[in-house]
Amino acid sequence: MPLLYNVTLQLRERSGTQFRRQSMDISKTYDPKQAEEHHYPRWEEQGYFAPEINRDPQAPPFSIVIPPPNVTGSLHMGHALQHTMMDVVTRYRRMCGYRTLWLPGMDHAGISTQVMVIRELEKEGLTRHDLGRQKFVERVWKWKAESGGQITRQMRRLGASVDWSREKFTMDEDLSRLVSDVFVRLYDDGLIYRGNRIVNWCPTDQTVLSDLEVQKEPPQDPKQRKLYYLQYPIKGSEAYVTVATTRPETMLGDTAVAVNPNDERYRELVGKTLLLPLTDREIPLIADDYVDQEFGTGAVKITPAHDPNDYEMGVRHDLAQVVVIDQHARMTLSAGADFAGLDRYKAREKVIEKFAELGLLEKVVDYDFSISKCARCQTVIEPLISMQWFCRMEKLRDLALTLIKNQKKPRFVPQVPYEKVYTDWLENLRDWTISRQLWWGHQIPAWYTSEGEVIVAHTEAEARAKAGTDELTQDQDVLDTWFSSALWPFSTMGWPNQTEDLKTFYPTSVLMTARDIIFLWVSRMVMMGMRFVGEEPFADVYVTGTILDKHGQRMSKMKRNGVDPLEVFDKFGVDATRLTLAQVGTTDTRWNEKQVESYRNFANKIWNAARFCLMNSEGAEVDPRTLDPSAEALALHDRWIISRLNKTARDVRAALDDYQFHEAVQTLYHFFWDDFCDWYIELTKTAVTAEEATAERALARSRVLTVLEQALRLLHPFMPYITEELWLSLPGANDSLLHPAYAGAGATIMLTGYPEGLTAKIDEQAEWEMQAVIDLISRVRNIRSEMNIKASERVRILIAASDEKLRDVFSASAEQIARLVRASEVSVNEQLGAPRASARAVLTGGAEVAIPLEGLIDFEQERQRLRRELEKLQAEGSRLEAQLGNPQFVERAPEEKVNELKGRLADIEQRTAALDQMLEALR
Repeated sequence: MPLLYNVTLQLRERSGTQFRRQSMDISKTYDPKQAEEHHYPRWEEQGYFAPEINRDPQAPPFSIVIPPPNVTGSLHMGHALQHTMMDVVTRYRRMCGYRTLWLPGMDHAGISTQVMVIRELEKEGLTRHDLGRQKFVERVWKWKAESGGQITRQMRRLGASVDWSREKFTMDEDLSRLVSDVFVRLYDDGLIYRGNRIVNWCPTDQTVLSDLEVQKEPPQDPKQRKLYYLQYPIKGSEAYVTVATTRPETMLGDTAVAVNPNDERYRELVGKTLLLPLTDREIPLIADDYVDQEFGTGAVKITPAHDPNDYEMGVRHDLAQVVVIDQHARMTLSAGADFAGLDRYKAREKVIEKFAELGLLEKVVDYDFSISKCARCQTVIEPLISMQWFCRMEKLRDLALTLIKNQKKPRFVPQVPYEKVYTDWLENLRDWTISRQLWWGHQIPAWYTSEGEVIVAHTEAEARAKAGTDELTQDQDVLDTWFSSALWPFSTMGWPNQTEDLKTFYPTSVLMTARDIIFLWVSRMVMMGMRFVGEEPFADVYVTGTILDKHGQRMSKMKRNGVDPLEVFDKFGVDATRLTLAQVGTTDTRWNEKQVESYRNFANKIWNAARFCLMNSEGAEVDPRTLDPSAEALALHDRWIISRLNKTARDVRAALDDYQFHEAVQTLYHFFWDDFCDWYIELTKTAVTAEEATAERALARSRVLTVLEQALRLLHPFMPYITEELWLSLPGANDSLLHPAYAGAGATIMLTGYPEGLTAKIDEQAEWEMQAVIDLISRVRNIRSEMNIKASERVRILIAASDEKLRDVFSASAEQIARLVRASEVSVNEQLGAPRASARAVLTGGAEVAIPLEGLIDFEQERQRLRRELEKLQAEGSRLEAQLGNPQFVERAPEEKVNELKGRLADIEQRTAALDQMLEALR
């Protein structure tokens, strides 16, 4: 036994004092906070998160740029979910030897940050206008330095292994220069223009919003869920045309009534002139294919200045644009003296009142429809004609469409439905309103001469040179926050300079994000990346699920149903929370605190298993050679755990490579809890806890320590704190175990190699044999429990198996079986030969086990137990027969799945026959 001799010789040459001290140091219970407080600063200080820690010049790159959270933000469940998943894949790739970069940063969050500082000023009795633009912006920077960035501190608590040395902020000087550069390039290429068009206006935030910043929902007030039928007299006639509208106050700005040209009801009226009530204006009745004949009366009022669809129709028919509502949602002088200055909803009441007085209000009916609201402040949007900056999207859109249609890039995970959702949206894209009426943000790099000429330039000095004058005024608007965010993947890498980061890490490997910003952000990054770098910004887009509350509702501040992840960290620990979040995957999931509690229990299980190993580690250390299955005289349970470890590593790698987080978590959970803790530690306990310091004990201890060490590596991407805490306590865990790419780095589990899962070490025969033993022990334990046999009572175990190989397995494991089921005797034969008064069970492979009860049994109780087991098997058998009898299932299901079900059905039939015989024996 050369391996045993060599390991033992080396271990005996070392002092056991070190290992004793380590085993004594580990506390009885796991304290998550203690581990969370002292490991992260060391990781960060040692530079373990930076790609430069990897010394392998041939190392493949792996990179992620973080979806930059708002500088005003604090960690919520959406962040915790995405950051956990990003950290899992980053730590996994780092352990696989990749040169990893997870680049952090924050977004300046234009509107949100400006509102935050305005509220601070209000407490001091000031407004932003009291300060002026320059002083206000200085105040925002001061606020950012003092109060912003709370979320980055919370990210450290979560364990996010981002490279803080590369942290970016969208208002950093270099990123701001880049934003101006991109604006100028797009303007010079004719893709940015300034125009007077209808936009979404927020009367509260006093800025324009893009369509994607607007949410649609039914009015909260039932009084607003109405459809008003208004009569417009036909000039020179007693007749009138009735229009239906949800916004009667806008009729003061009507410039036409439209009908569908195919609507027979109005064919003779097209071209007639209508008298617009409450005004002295006359408007035409026009025909347009856009009109829906089924809505209302089939005739619709047209207000080009206050409805986007009416605006388009007004352009087609050259209609006037009469603005009757201003930026504060109050009526203008153009609405008439009776209405000027009124709030839009007060004006609505007055319009209806006057129509009723004139006998022109035909009816008012209840009507379900959606209104547009500002996604941030929930104010009802007012469509207004406004001079804004726009980005032409047709050419940019075509870049992204060609990429997704021809090359399937980026790859969406899951592909269905997100690839189609993304493609459909691109095909129907409209020009993007990129200007915002704010002071905080990237001020638009456009200047105006006294004559109104527009000068677009990188800097004011360049603008003066272009204009030939110093008399310039810069545009007061700032760019939409999403404009700078669209440049994030390459702006953070140093573009337009060909930096090493850009060469190495762009395109990035994967973007992990929520589905609600596929349009706002993902699509725009693809378009900008293709336009300026010539490559897609990321290979994959992983769309996470959403954490819902316990009732299945989305969490929101308004509903006050959110769960603070920091409170969950405090209650259950970061690792347990991360494991809960990681298994969410791409599906929406209701938050369940019991799940976090179960993973806290799992963390305790890990701790207790490690504590057992450390308390029995004298004379032993982690040694990968102990997991060589080719070594002589390996016991069945040792061959089995080596196989299970490698199969687990193989399956977890495959799951993580395909972003199957739930499968990875479940595989790891069952390996550690079931295979390692419940079975392997129990099976090897006698050798590990032997009092005499023998070579066999040293080898058994080293092997269980090594399996534990490998298991901790597998768990590390998901549970970084507890795995580091325990790994550093293991005898023999030092820098010699690091991945070769990290030679010279300090000892840490995060730089060890991720277990590979070698096919050569997977032993299906050992797994089959061990499963037979596990099945036997489990069924005997069940019988003892069901029959209420005292724990102190030793029982005789009679085993029968017609298969000689199976008998050999049971015979070879008889000592282990006897110890784990507290048996006085284990007898293995071809025939059972059990007394009538015996409790019996059928095992996998057709074997049987019996426990003679010698008068302790209640025969009727035993018959009932057997009948219950028989009914359960028969129900499962019927279900499988129906499944296999379905031709569609058999044709579509994978062949291995069909064979698996057939094998299970055959086993059920065999066990059912044996149960029938048992029942017959007890009659």
